[in-house]
Amino acid sequence: MLLRERTKVVNIGGVKIGGDNPIAIQSMCNTKTEDVAATVAQIHRLEAAGCQIIRVAVPTMEAAGAISEIKRKIHIPLVADIHFDYRLALAAIENGADKIRINPGNIGGPDKIRAVVRAAEARQIPIRVGVNSGSLEKELIEKYGGHVTAEGIVESALDKVRMIEELGYDQIVISIKSSDVLMCVRAHELIARQTDYPLHIGITESGTLISGNIKSAVGLGIMLHEGIGNTIRVSLTGDPIEEIKSAKLILRSLGLYKGGIEVVSCPTCGRTSIDLIGLANAVENMVQSYDLNIKVAVMGCVVNGPGEAREADIGIAGGKGEGLLIKKGRIVRKLPEEELLPALKDELDHWGDAR
Repeated sequence: MLLRERTKVVNIGGVKIGGDNPIAIQSMCNTKTEDVAATVAQIHRLEAAGCQIIRVAVPTMEAAGAISEIKRKIHIPLVADIHFDYRLALAAIENGADKIRINPGNIGGPDKIRAVVRAAEARQIPIRVGVNSGSLEKELIEKYGGHVTAEGIVESALDKVRMIEELGYDQIVISIKSSDVLMCVRAHELIARQTDYPLHIGITESGTLISGNIKSAVGLGIMLHEGIGNTIRVSLTGDPIEEIKSAKLILRSLGLYKGGIEVVSCPTCGRTSIDLIGLANAVENMVQSYDLNIKVAVMGCVVNGPGEAREADIGIAGGKGEGLLIKKGRIVRKLPEEELLPALKDELDHWGDAR
């Protein structure tokens, strides 16, 4: 049995994670939460891209107050990210947040933690307990040899979980993150065997589009393959839309996500007589708007194109000034180069008509 199937089920504003529920894809807005219009606009873009849970920073009372208006204008659960001030957590809950993210270790003393837990319990709002390697307590660093370790991260997280459990509440999601990929994997392997709470997984501070995607794909790929993780975020320095695209591709590559078009393309070679790089990028951008569970191939030459595209539902292969439209490895049309992309779009627009 996969580890993820043994976890508790937690309901986040109608999206259930844990148990045998599908892995949910998350992101976080990089707008100022106080700017409701900008935040809502970004969330709408994220919704269209496939985001299932969205988090916003709540550093001020104005941001906490904006939660209610944002909630009314979006269609996915909204998570409030809180640091240091328990009053912000209370205000976010009061304004309708579907989940709150806190570190009980920096939210205040026992009375303040109790106030937040009681408010969350009254509305049955899950609490995400978050611990990052960069904020590990000094005593745990010293305990494990004077440096940050996976064991220390796990002990810190479970200590925080116990704070909430001792108050009689168990609607908890755990998040432990590190920018060190292998440390992050090790920490998740340890904690997955010590708790049955759902795990939010990701590689924190992973970097820009290239480095962040590589580190996230490696780390998340290992964990997900081991059955660890119930909801994921690919943390990237850039447009959060890219986080959703990457998360979907990671999950699809492991067979854990159905829906959306998968694009495969050849790496080009000396036989290529078409702008394959531009064509492949154009296809990848175009297919984002289709909710079709199919594979599209973009091949660079008419010599190997049909054979290489055999496993795809539909594909195009370029030649010199012209190309082929291919379905399941069978050539169905020969077209001028400039008509390849429009022809593919037309096929996708009418994909279900005759099927």
